[in-house]
Amino acid sequence: MNKSKKTILFWAPRLLTILYAIFLSIFALDVFNGGYGIWKTLLDLFLHLIPAFLILIILIFSWKWEWVGSIFYIFLGAYYIFTNWHKLRIDVFFLVPFPLFLIGVLFLIGWLKKKEVNAV
Repeated sequence: MNKSKKTILFWAPRLLTILYAIFLSIFALDVFNGGYGIWKTLLDLFLHLIPAFLILIILIFSWKWEWVGSIFYIFLGAYYIFTNWHKLRIDVFFLVPFPLFLIGVLFLIGWLKKKEVNAV
């Protein structure tokens, strides 16, 4: 595997995870339309940002141990599908769980390729 492919394989899941966390954070902005007080708005904002924080916490561990990202991101995608099966539309599938599966698979490929390169 050449150096440019290794670089892409290293950075792609990490950058996609950061972009995905930003994407999830955008949905938290709807708390400012509630017309509540400052403390209720801040509490709601924190609660809406928990998924993005979880994604970023997993990224911190996945940065060094790629197998962590492959397991947890695929699990989160499957969990979302399992818990929302009755109301899951195709457009929602491509916006919420699909990126998690993609990120998890990219971390898995990076982990497997790293083991392959180190074994030689």
